[in-house]
Amino acid sequence: MTIWIDDRQNRFKLSTEQIRKTAQILLNALGSPDGELSVLLLDDPEIADLNMQYLNRQGATNVIAFPMTEGEFGDINPDLLGDVVISMDTAAREAEAIEMTFENRFKELLIHGILHLFGYDHETDEADAREMEDKSEALLEMIQSIDLQAIRS
Repeated sequence: MTIWIDDRQNRFKLSTEQIRKTAQILLNALGSPDGELSVLLLDDPEIADLNMQYLNRQGATNVIAFPMTEGEFGDINPDLLGDVVISMDTAAREAEAIEMTFENRFKELLIHGILHLFGYDHETDEADAREMEDKSEALLEMIQSIDLQAIRS
């Protein structure tokens, strides 16, 4: 199990150890405790560059996932899941817009990105989108429950 975290922005600070723990809890819950992934934290201009370069989409987005288990050589190492890239600027704006804490919005985006690495997709059809949303909600609820238990301990 390896979870790399690379924080390339300076405006918003989260504990990399807490991000790592949360990601590991998610991997465990998804049946991949030995999964390897990287989490890259960027600002809007940097994620906009990736969005255009790899997805041919204009502007910043909140999260992009780059699965390593897809494509011609995707089965070489099934534990190598891929990369989750999160714009901290967009996460902060979205959190403010929906009156949510930045930390909770970040967790939602981390869950969303990791689910994409596991093949969940919300863009293909309504049933897939609902399945991904249900799984996201269940994982977020689980993480929040664990967070509450840790606070009470």
